[in-house]
Amino acid sequence: MTLPPTAPFEAIDNDKSKLDAAHPLPKHSLATLREKLALEWTYHSNAIEGNTLTLRETKVVLEGITVGGKSLREHFEATNHRDAILYVEELVAKSEPLSEWQIRNIHSLVLKGIDDGEAGRYRQENVVIAGASTTPPDFLHLPQEMASLVEWHVEAQGMHPIARAAELHTRFVKIHPFVDGNGRTARLLLNFQLMKAGYPPAIIRKEDRLADYDSLDEACVTGNYTEITQLVAQAVQRSLDTYLQVLGLSGAR
Repeated sequence: MTLPPTAPFEAIDNDKSKLDAAHPLPKHSLATLREKLALEWTYHSNAIEGNTLTLRETKVVLEGITVGGKSLREHFEATNHRDAILYVEELVAKSEPLSEWQIRNIHSLVLKGIDDGEAGRYRQENVVIAGASTTPPDFLHLPQEMASLVEWHVEAQGMHPIARAAELHTRFVKIHPFVDGNGRTARLLLNFQLMKAGYPPAIIRKEDRLADYDSLDEACVTGNYTEITQLVAQAVQRSLDTYLQVLGLSGAR
C-alpha cells in the first residue's frame, strides 16, 4: 500500500500538538466548543442532503422546539443526527475498533423514525447514484464489500489519520450499502476515524457540496484520493482554528 506524504498535514499536526498540550481543556470551553461543532456538523450534513432547516432552526429543533412549515422528516433528521454524533462519541471514548455492527448502528440512528424498515439494513436492491460516474456494487455483494472495507481499515493503520479517514469515507460512499442515509453515515464514519485519532470533527460545509461530490467522484473512478483528502484536511483545519481561537492559543508557537 502506497502511503500519501505527511507534508500536507504538517501545519494541521502542529496545531493539533498545541491543542494536545493544552489538555485538560477548561470544562466550560470544551462543552461550548463541542456543542458548536455538533450543531454545525448536523446542520451542514443534513443541508448537503437537501434538508431545508437553517442553522438557527436546527438549533431550536435540537432544543426540542418544533419549527412551523418544516416536515416531520426534517425534524427527525436533525435529532437523529445529534443522537448519531453522541453514539460516535461513545465509541471514540471506548476506543472501539471499526466494525460492521457499528456502521449498522450509526445508520439505524440516522434513519430512526424515518424509515425503520431500512434502518441499519443493507439494501436489498440495486441502485444508481444521480450524477455519479460509478455504479454501486450489486446488493448481493454487499456483505463481502463491507467485510472488505473493515479489513482495509485495519490494514491501513500506517496511513496518516486524515488520509485514512478520507479514504474510509470515500470507500464507503462507493459501496453505498444502504438505500438512504449513506451520505450522513459516511460523514459520521469520517469523523469517527478523525476523533479516534484525536482530531476535531471535519465539517464538510453545504457550500462545499459540489467540491465534495466532484472529489468523491474522482476518487471513486480513479482511486486518486488527493482532492477528497485535501477537502477533509481543510475542514479539520477550520475546526482546529475554532478550538485554538476559543482557547486563546491561535497565536501560540
